Amino acid sequence: MSFFRDLRVAYHSLMRSKGLAAIVTLTLALGIGANAAIFTLVRGVLLKPLVNRDEDRLVYIRQSAPGMRTDNTTFSVPEIKDIESSVHSVQQFGDFSEVGFTMIGLGEPREIQGGVVSGTYFDVMGLHPVLGRLIGPQDDGPNAPGVVVLTYRFWSTVLKQDPNVLGKTVRLGSLGDRMGTVIGVLEPSAPYPADTDIIANIVTSPHHMSATMVTGRVHRMTELFGKLAPGATLEQARTELSTAYASMVKDHPEAYPASAQFTISTKMLRDQITSGARTVLLVLLAASGLIFIIACCNVANLILARTVRREGELSIRAALGASSGALRRMLLAESLILCGAGAAIGVITAQPLVAILARYASRFSVRAVDLKVDSSLLWVGAGLAILAAVILAFVPRLPSADKANGLNVSSGSVRMTSSTSRRQRAFAITQIAASFVLLAGAAALVTTLLALQATRTGFETQRVLAIDVPAMTYGKTPQQVIDFYKESIRQIDALPGVTRTAFGAVAPWRDAQNFGPGLQYSGDGHTHTNEDPRAMTRTISPGFFAALGVPILEGRDFNDLDDGKSEPVVIVSKTLAERMWPGESAIGHHVYWTDPVLEFFPGNDAEKARLHAPHRIIGVAGDIDDVHVVPEPTPSVYDAFAEGGGLYGGHLFIHTTANPYTLVTPVTRLIRGMSVDQPVEHAATLEDIRAKVLAPDRLNSLVFGVFAVVALAIAVVGVAGVLAFSVSARTREFGIRLALGSQPENLLRAVVREGALMAAAGVLAGAAFGFIVARVASSYFGDLQMPGALPVLVSAIVLLAAAVIASMLPASRAARVDVMQALRSE
Repeated sequence: MSFFRDLRVAYHSLMRSKGLAAIVTLTLALGIGANAAIFTLVRGVLLKPLVNRDEDRLVYIRQSAPGMRTDNTTFSVPEIKDIESSVHSVQQFGDFSEVGFTMIGLGEPREIQGGVVSGTYFDVMGLHPVLGRLIGPQDDGPNAPGVVVLTYRFWSTVLKQDPNVLGKTVRLGSLGDRMGTVIGVLEPSAPYPADTDIIANIVTSPHHMSATMVTGRVHRMTELFGKLAPGATLEQARTELSTAYASMVKDHPEAYPASAQFTISTKMLRDQITSGARTVLLVLLAASGLIFIIACCNVANLILARTVRREGELSIRAALGASSGALRRMLLAESLILCGAGAAIGVITAQPLVAILARYASRFSVRAVDLKVDSSLLWVGAGLAILAAVILAFVPRLPSADKANGLNVSSGSVRMTSSTSRRQRAFAITQIAASFVLLAGAAALVTTLLALQATRTGFETQRVLAIDVPAMTYGKTPQQVIDFYKESIRQIDALPGVTRTAFGAVAPWRDAQNFGPGLQYSGDGHTHTNEDPRAMTRTISPGFFAALGVPILEGRDFNDLDDGKSEPVVIVSKTLAERMWPGESAIGHHVYWTDPVLEFFPGNDAEKARLHAPHRIIGVAGDIDDVHVVPEPTPSVYDAFAEGGGLYGGHLFIHTTANPYTLVTPVTRLIRGMSVDQPVEHAATLEDIRAKVLAPDRLNSLVFGVFAVVALAIAVVGVAGVLAFSVSARTREFGIRLALGSQPENLLRAVVREGALMAAAGVLAGAAFGFIVARVASSYFGDLQMPGALPVLVSAIVLLAAAVIASMLPASRAARVDVMQALRSE
């Protein structure tokens, strides 16, 4: 009961200092709210269990080829069969292939991302339906009817949770068309390995049903998952998989060239799903921890200042018999009230902050997409409040019962002991150090972002509108598909403001990653080997380079005569020409594809023979790196879309002198007038597509920049507060100095110098701390990098300048001390 009485007394005491109580409460709310929100995010993404049944047994198996700069080559059907027959620590395997479909039958015609799975997939992954059923073993085989499962996100956002969707038939187009019946809706779950709209059985993908898909070892397009056998461990699975994989490489050396450096790895599924967000979230958690430290240091200085002013009261209480424990309990009661109020406000503000941060984190992990606030927000806030209260209660020094320190009762002036002064400076330096670490990190991110944004792409981005118009082959011959695009281009070119329209199979940065590391090729004067170089292959129409503003350096562009009936011709990039024929013109030379994966491309014998035939180079164009944000030398081979065969993807690039987005409606109306079932989607300028790719970097800069600014503001206020209190406590000293002839400018410089020295000490401490932490953290997080010299230098200058500016107010007060008033105070 005595502690509740202490709380009552503490409340009334704080009400006599409402301004101080408000500042302390809001500062703590900032520190506690940020930490509670970020911990909720970290828990939801990294720590919270998956919805998958037996998640502690689920593993993800990946094949990589670092020599080809490919982190994930996926697997082929023969590779999966070899693994299944050799690995016994994995009870069951499930496979997943990402496939782009056009879908007709559920509302507007649309282009969607789908997954193609075998009948074991959902059983292995331990997932359940919320409506209907999922794909099972009965849906395997070439004679099974096509079936489709909708993902929960697609069902809830696009179809508005329509319960009547079951039984509806859709037409799916992907290198051929198949029909499928909607049989179920998947429960909300982490959409891995891809955020798809539907998941269908294998028979819905003609490509998966081809003989080459079943027999081709290098025909890799399938992700592999597994469920560990009861009692088996991850290490056992890794050992067996490594042994089986070594045997595969030995038995089929042609499929695993040494230069590609093929490897296999295995992770627990949850670790794999969260791997993309782990580093950024832990760094964010560390940043919020620094904010909490800064807030606590700032509040500790305020509490210290208040305690110094109350030393007379505390001394009287001690003289009247109050024990140290009773005094400390009184301070703890005050701290609990302040921290409790701060935590309450922090938790309230943390809820919308969690939603904002979840959208930010969804760029790095699919688990953040549907993150919900739960009770963890409350207990984290309460825990931080208790921690802060205990720290603040034990910061002040208590007076002894027989000696009152720091207060001359007769005069009421404040005197600060050297111990209190040291503590205040230590807290101020700690704030500066933590702020410097945050500021340097934010400056490094901003520097990186500015460098990325300033990078020249090598082609026009602002005035080029890219629209997804995927090839629709249902009921059409290849020539009819080409004619559709030609007529579309002709009609769009006639629209006001359009200067050039062209077809391209790949939209820069948006979907280029889906086309892999390119294909192996060779050319005149070179001997074909298993280690042939790779080049990007792109299908384009005449005028593509003009639409994107890319110069043709030698030779000519394609024209309408470059079709499947004429001599095979190509245009190559500058980098390919220089590497293959250095010092001479590439025009007239021939290139030909040598990649073994080409045998699995669709087409008849004549089309495949033409694909493998030497292609004469008719032009050399400037490099177009449509994969990397920072352009790299890119060997590319461009073939004319009128060559015939199958078209993959499909985008129209419209160069205009007007606002590109004003063309979206007329172009959509025009194309739908030609084909009512044609999807026309994702219209965006190339500049906006690139900006979307840079969004994670921009968000990183924004989030950490806000943290750094908040930390800087609190730290600067802390330095100013320490100096202001120091000036207040040293009023008599300054009065005597002025009376003895010291100039006011000298006092001003002395106080400013004191602030600058504190800031310098904080910068040095922060630099040392940041360096040690970065070195330790880099051993655990390989993608963590030290900031460069420029961000560190700029951060130090900003902090020092801010500290000097903050010191000017208390310094000017010291310089304006009234001598007589200062002397009378004693």
